[in-house]
Amino acid sequence: MTIQVADLTLTSPVFLAPLAGITDRPFRDLVGSFGAGLVVSEMVASQEMVQAKPGVRERAELGFGEATTSVQLAGREAHWMAEAARQVEANGATLIDINMGCPAKKVTSASGAGASGSALMKNLDHALTLIEAVVGAVDIPVTLKTRLGWDDNMLNAPELAQRAENAGIQMLTVHGRTRCQFYKGAADWDAIKGVKDVVGIPVIANGDIVDVPTAKAALAASGADGVMVGRGAQGKPWLLAQMAAELYGSAAPKEPTGQALVEMVQGHYEAMLTFYGVDLGLRVARKHLGWYMDHVGTEAALRRRVQTSRDTGEVMTLLAEALMPADETPNNGEVA
Repeated sequence: MTIQVADLTLTSPVFLAPLAGITDRPFRDLVGSFGAGLVVSEMVASQEMVQAKPGVRERAELGFGEATTSVQLAGREAHWMAEAARQVEANGATLIDINMGCPAKKVTSASGAGASGSALMKNLDHALTLIEAVVGAVDIPVTLKTRLGWDDNMLNAPELAQRAENAGIQMLTVHGRTRCQFYKGAADWDAIKGVKDVVGIPVIANGDIVDVPTAKAALAASGADGVMVGRGAQGKPWLLAQMAAELYGSAAPKEPTGQALVEMVQGHYEAMLTFYGVDLGLRVARKHLGWYMDHVGTEAALRRRVQTSRDTGEVMTLLAEALMPADETPNNGEVA
């Protein structure tokens, strides 16, 4: 089953959510290699990107020239949002997403670079000036990610959705919580239906979708056209393709185990070291390696060795021991 976003055809309606510090280029590359309808970059602050702040452009790097990647922009000023959109389009991005869903205090507060993300739901007139600026600045499709509203007294996602569609937004992703819920409680997939009912563009359900059963439940309750998966993919980059196969009958990926899992994780580890450099790469890799070891149930002492070693060669060797069944571990823990 495909999903249409303006003139862009996405092969599957199972998408990877943007997760700060997680959905970087190495992880998006890996998820994409198994097959995903769309992967979304980490949120990129528009003004910082235009002003070339260190590290900001790298977050959007994979979006350049990749048909299955969306570059997500955040900001509170139309000028900077439009300039950043022009910049990523000029670099080859095929899809831009506007963030109006991030609940983090540093993003939503009025100080510093805040008053963006889900704070924009408190002033829809201002939110529309940002949407109009981005849509008017580029020729590629622009989408929007939002929440149900700021709080239970301001559930205005349907109104924002209608106005956004009229302004040229081509797809909506709705997280089934308000900003003030952050990630507490359960996502209200039924409430997403209120958005789906008032627009003609694709609507994607997000929030607490971690496997096939939760995806089916979210789709049934919301009537959405697809799902977006975040934390469920941590340590399981094949999950999106696996879900698409079960939900829509697409080709099923082969879940890596044993030697194949070791080689995949070693490749991901090397990609992180190359992308970030060794010092930062070692720190970034710890969480990903931890999730992989969670998946196979690596014992605690070995897990600590993998995550604390600063010897990259040792880590590569230890991964063979940590991720393979004991009766399959090669001699001396070395990969053949």
